[in-house]
Order: sequence, then C-alpha cells, then structure tokens
Amino acid sequence: MREKKLILGTAGHIDHGKTALVKALTGIDTDRLQEEKARGITIDLGFAELALKEGLNLGVVDVPGHEGFIRNMLAGATGMDLVLMVVSADEGIMPQTKEHLDILRLLGVHKMVVAITKSDLVEDDWLALVCEEVSKELSGTPFADAPLVKTSTVTGEGLGDLMEVLASVSYEAKERSSRDIVRLPVDRVFTVKGTGTVVTGTLWSGELSVGDKIILQPPGIKGRIRGLQVHGSQVGEAEAGERTAVAITGSDIDLETVERGNVLVLESGWLPTFMITAIVTVIPEIEWTIKYGQRVRVHLGTSEVMARVVMMYGEEIVPGDSGWVQLRLEGPLLARVRDRLVIRSYSPVTTIGGGIIAEAMAPKRNKLLPEERDALLRIVEGDATDALDAILDISGWKGVSEKDIPVCTGMAPDIVGPAKIKVIESGARQLANEVYGSAIVEAARKFIEDVVDDFHNKEPLRPGISVEILRQKLPTLSDSLLADFVLDEAVTSGVLSINNDRVSRFGYKPCLTMEQDSLRTELLGVYLHAGLAPPMVNELPEIIKDDPSLWPIIKLLEHEGHIVNIDDDFFVIKEAITEASNKVASELNGVKGLGPIDFRKYLMVTRKHMIPILNYFDRVGLTVRKEGGREVVARSTDFDG
Repeated sequence: MREKKLILGTAGHIDHGKTALVKALTGIDTDRLQEEKARGITIDLGFAELALKEGLNLGVVDVPGHEGFIRNMLAGATGMDLVLMVVSADEGIMPQTKEHLDILRLLGVHKMVVAITKSDLVEDDWLALVCEEVSKELSGTPFADAPLVKTSTVTGEGLGDLMEVLASVSYEAKERSSRDIVRLPVDRVFTVKGTGTVVTGTLWSGELSVGDKIILQPPGIKGRIRGLQVHGSQVGEAEAGERTAVAITGSDIDLETVERGNVLVLESGWLPTFMITAIVTVIPEIEWTIKYGQRVRVHLGTSEVMARVVMMYGEEIVPGDSGWVQLRLEGPLLARVRDRLVIRSYSPVTTIGGGIIAEAMAPKRNKLLPEERDALLRIVEGDATDALDAILDISGWKGVSEKDIPVCTGMAPDIVGPAKIKVIESGARQLANEVYGSAIVEAARKFIEDVVDDFHNKEPLRPGISVEILRQKLPTLSDSLLADFVLDEAVTSGVLSINNDRVSRFGYKPCLTMEQDSLRTELLGVYLHAGLAPPMVNELPEIIKDDPSLWPIIKLLEHEGHIVNIDDDFFVIKEAITEASNKVASELNGVKGLGPIDFRKYLMVTRKHMIPILNYFDRVGLTVRKEGGREVVARSTDFDG
C-alpha cells in the first residue's frame, strides 16, 4: 500500500503545551535551540515524525506561540495540510490562539483537530466551559466541525484518542502531488562536516532525486543535489508532503548566499516576480484597513517581503471585506497562482489580512476592468479548463508560454495538460512553445484580413501588401508565429493568397481606370522598345513622369513579371535582361578577371546602363566581383536568375 504523507502543524498560544504534546505523541523534543531549552518556549520551528498507522505518515511542524515569533509561525504554517490547535485547559482561548486561527483561515488550511491540554490541572466543570468556549470560537469558521480531544501529557489522558482522531482526519485531508512541479520553501540552512550546505523544508510539490540540478530562487543560485534525508534517513528520492533535508553543492552555494525564504526548484523552474495581483480579505473585527499606497509585509511560504498596495478599484478594504489589489514588491518573490499569502502591517506588526494570488507574474495594473475581474476570478476559482481559458483571455496578444502554464494556473502539469487540449479544441492554438487564446486567434485572423483590405483600398494598383509588413502590423506583444499561422490558415481556406511575397484577397486584381490602363500600355511600350537601355524613371517623357499613378503602375508591371528592377529607378523589360543574362552565362561561362569592356559585345549598352546591369548580375549570382575583376560563375545550365 502506498504511504500517504501529510504535514501536521501545531498552533496555539505560548505555553499551552504544543511542544510537550508533540513529544508525547512522537517521542521527539522539537525544542532544539539552547535558548528554547533555557526559556521553556519554542522560538523557531521544530520538526518530528509521526507514524499514525500503516500507510499514514505525518511530518510534524511545531511552531512558536509567542507573539514575537509569529513570523516563524508563518514560515511553518504555510506548508500545513492539517493543524493541531492546542488550547490549554487552565487558560482557554488567548490572543495568539485567535491570531493563529486567523492565519490558518487566510492560508486556506481546512482540516483541524483541537487538543485541550493540561486537562489534569482543572475541574471537570471548568474543562467543559473551556471546550464550550473553543467550540464557540470555531463556529462560523472552516474549523466549526473540528473534533476536540481532552489530553494530559502528565497522566497520558486522551493521547490514544488523539492519535485515532488525527488518523481519521488525515485520511480526509488532500495529499500533495509528487507529479507537480518541484517547490521546496527553505526554512533552515546549516552546514554538516563532510556534506556541506544543507537546506530543509517541506516539499510542497513535486519529487526530488539525488543528482537533480536545482536553482534557489529568488537569488537564482544554481546547484546540484548531493544527498537527501527524510526525517533523518538517507533516501534517493523525496516526495511531496515530506519534511526534507537537501544537501546541495555548487560554486555559489554557502551560508552567505542561501537563507530562509529561498525556494528550491528544479533548473526548469519559474522566475521570481516583483508584482502580484491578488484578491485580499481583511480580518473581521480588527481596527485595520488596507488602503491605496499602504506599506505592508507580505508572507508567502517561508518568505517575507515588503510591498506597496495598489487598489484595483475603490480606495480601501475594510475589516471583513475583500478586494482586488496589486502588490508592488520591494524585493523579488517566487510565487504561483492560487498561492495563499498573509499580509501584516508595517508597524506595529500585526496580522491584518491575506489573499489568493491570481497573477504571479503580473503586468503593471492600476485598475481592473469588469471583464478582467471576471477572468481573474475564473483563474482562482475555476477548474483547470476554465482557469486556463481565462489566463489566455487576459494574456491577450502576448500568449502564455507552455512551461509557465503550471505556474499561471497553480495546477500540476498532469491536470493542465488535458485542459490545454480542451481549449485548443475550442479554438486556442499552440505555436511552438506559446499558447494563444481562441479570442486572440480570431482577433488576429480578422486583423490580418482588415489590414489586407485596407491596403487594397489605399493602394488599388498594387497587387498586395508584403508579408513582412503585414507581420509588423500586428500588436507589438504578438509573436510573428501567430501572424504566420493565421496567414497560412487564411491562404489554405482560400480567403487570402500570397504571390511573390505579396498578400492579397484571393482573386484580387488591381483595378485600373481607363487613364491608368492607358498609362500602363504606354509605359510597357517604352520598356519593350528600349530593351536593355530604357530611360531612368526620372528621364521618362513628361506626360508619363508627372502622372501620380506612375510608381504604382511601375510596381504593378514589376509584380506581373513584365519588368525587372535593376537599380533604384532603373527598370528593364524582363525578356531583355533574361536574354542578356543567358548570353553572358553561355559565352563567358567560368571566365575570370573580366572588366566592363569585356561585357560590352554581349550587352551593347553604354557605361550608364552597363554598371547597374553588372551590379545586378553580382546581386543575382551570375557574376562575382573580385579584386582582379569579375568572374562569371561556372554552370552547366541556363541562368535562371
């Protein structure tokens, strides 16, 4: 049977017996610091292992209850799958009990067991009152149905019952996914002689193996895993939901560069951000509000970063209410959509609210449009298909990189993979590594067709717009892959056509007036009569040169294949330049060291036309110009340039 692995965290007021209870359950004293032993309180996180039943193993995180160490409590609480709330029978609900409850609600921890400790110190009537007080405090919260167990670490009362209740609730708790992308928030860093730098943390998601290449974010320090331990035992692999110690090696890895708050991800992991969009709730019945421009402390995982609040609408969020904000971070943070964060005031430091991240790598926003709010709600509340569809809608012309989808949705690759297939079946498209929403694909299709139509209206004599210019017309955030894809679809479906790198409506023909058709005929006659020595455009007869349709008609003749552009305003009838090219290729095949005079008998033109024609030969590869003169490239067939 596969073992279920969860993280059980303690919570509760200082000196209510959390550490003693953990020791009674696990046999491990989680107070590891000398100061903790001396003061009799938990200052930093403590860890233990609790094997409840066969196939059910809990990693225990013992958090401090003192108000001065709430930051450390937050570092442990964000990885909890279920919580053991500890309330002392002789004191009942206390300030840190309430703050811990608020934090757990903000972090979305839903599974709780309440242990009433020190029950041997009070009378039965008092114990009943404390249990009633706890039940009242939990009513109206996600923990309203949390079971209460009366315990004593002195007499052993209730410890067996507590183990049974913990097992029952653990079976209901959702397990973390080892098939997800790797993420381990670092809560401790130390060195071991002969091993080097070791980081510990709860493996939130994914699976680690010895030899894996890793990156510690936000600093971006690269390294490799040289060893793994789970609860003190050497292992080759660590799975999601396990308390893990990772020995890492790398040229930049040491106690000076690695710290609590870093996040260990695999080398293909995601990048840190300075901007987060989130829906934030202020704790009810407190004296704080969240206002525009307010400086706050943002806690995510084991990280704490200062930030400024930008309200997405309205001026403030009052106690008990929720609202959309953008957090402009003062330092980098590794975040993922659907992450829960806690917000604490700058000074005096107290927990004031928390939120759910909707955009982990957010563009800078000042206000949200109604449709953007709807999309962000779908991202944090919808299923995988709905969330991905909303992300593609809100990303617009930029699209979403395939590798970023698990970060942008907050869902594992094996969940968003089928969702991607569904949105593509509904009109979205994946081009190379980028995915574009159906609305953008349709907008791009219409945009390209409108640009072609506009070109035809403004330039009726020209056969179409160039492919490159058409690409450049799309919004700057778009990739040329999107333009090429939509263009190919339009050509395949018979809506547009491409000829000589020119895009037009299928079947489009330049529309000439009678006067323009007459000019075309006259101009073509000039080039036909002149052969290789026509006048330059600025030398054409005045009646032709002054006509405003001259250049469009010249370009039309070029597109139709009647004339060839030799140099700037020098055009030659195609048959003449083709015949001259083949004559040079035939008569001078492979000859080297040629000067202009050597070509005269084959071209029969003056120097005025000779030099541009020779340059044209160089350009099309008939000749190669070298220091000793030109060389006619040797070939066995007619020249077709």
